Amino acid sequence: MTGDIYIGTSGWSYPRGEGTWNGYFYPPGTRNELGFYAQAFNCVEINSSFYAPVNPAYAESWVRKTPDDFKFTAKLWQKFTHPGMFEKATGETAVICRDDVEQFTRGIRPLHQAGKLGAVLAQFPAGFENTPQGQQLLQAVLHTFSDYPLAIELRHRSWSDDAAMAGMLSEAGAAWVNIDEPQFSSSIARNLPLTSGLAYFRFHGRNAADWWTGNNETRYRYLYSEPEIELLTEQVRTAAQGHTVYAFFNNHWQAYAPRNAQDMKNILQSVDSSQ
Repeated sequence: MTGDIYIGTSGWSYPRGEGTWNGYFYPPGTRNELGFYAQAFNCVEINSSFYAPVNPAYAESWVRKTPDDFKFTAKLWQKFTHPGMFEKATGETAVICRDDVEQFTRGIRPLHQAGKLGAVLAQFPAGFENTPQGQQLLQAVLHTFSDYPLAIELRHRSWSDDAAMAGMLSEAGAAWVNIDEPQFSSSIARNLPLTSGLAYFRFHGRNAADWWTGNNETRYRYLYSEPEIELLTEQVRTAAQGHTVYAFFNNHWQAYAPRNAQDMKNILQSVDSSQ
């Protein structure tokens, strides 16, 4: 049985900087960017929720601006996954309390209640290793947000080197995020096992030259080629056998992400029409 396939991008609003989407994806003067975006794609990843919990009023407006079958996934607040980054950005200690959980979940509640929340994405930093402390933090996230479909992005190879990891995530009902990014000696393995009814893919691009030295725009300056998109699409099609699939492009430089997301949609539609 083939499950639903949702294809979109990591974020939809890139108004400033060299990597802006304005003039590349959004026509000049576009006011309702999300409404425009939702005409092309059936899902999107919320990036802003990583930096601060979503304002519920914003979430309510997003529900109104998108079709009934549109899905959002929300990146977990950095206070839970990147305590060092949170402390550097805010000057506050990243001590988690019940109010933090409530603040985050209150923000995504309108999406959840409308049936538009596809998953909560917990993305851990590249230096987050499989240690007793790391496993303790991971288990805390799995337990705290168990009421939601969870997708866990681990980027250090120590996690995929551990044969027990798939079982841990499967027991928690959480998806192990398959990522495509430049490969280094510390990188997590590709083609990770599917650990829940949800298959979650994130395509970050393969700009190895700027990966560690570039900024938040130039790091993602990579347009996937047609042969590369074909291989990624085959992974998505294979995963869709019995799973609901979310596939997001994060190579957001100058709207490369929506270009490649549309490329993937075109290939899937072509395959469907030929069968």
